Amino acid sequence: MDLNELTMQSGASSSPQDSNIEIYTPKGVCSKLIRFQVEDGILHNVEFTGGCNGNLQGISKLVEGMHVSDVADRLRGIHCGNRPTSCPDQLVRALSPYLAG
Repeated sequence: MDLNELTMQSGASSSPQDSNIEIYTPKGVCSKLIRFQVEDGILHNVEFTGGCNGNLQGISKLVEGMHVSDVADRLRGIHCGNRPTSCPDQLVRALSPYLAG
């Protein structure tokens, strides 16, 4: 199964609670997929696929229940080694539609 098939399957849901899951494909980092939900500007259920599992689980738990603008303020611009981005920074990019308005 390739990443596009995984993305399409992940977005399909029979549960109304899961219908607002967002899926973002990060670029320039080890993680391959970020899933999350935003409800009334609050971030929930962040899941990274791939990457540094322990660190990304920690980030997911730390940002749970935070306002998207607070997440962006804390995580925007973090670099990973000599890369110009990181998994936390990619999460901020995934949240950009919620930050614009």
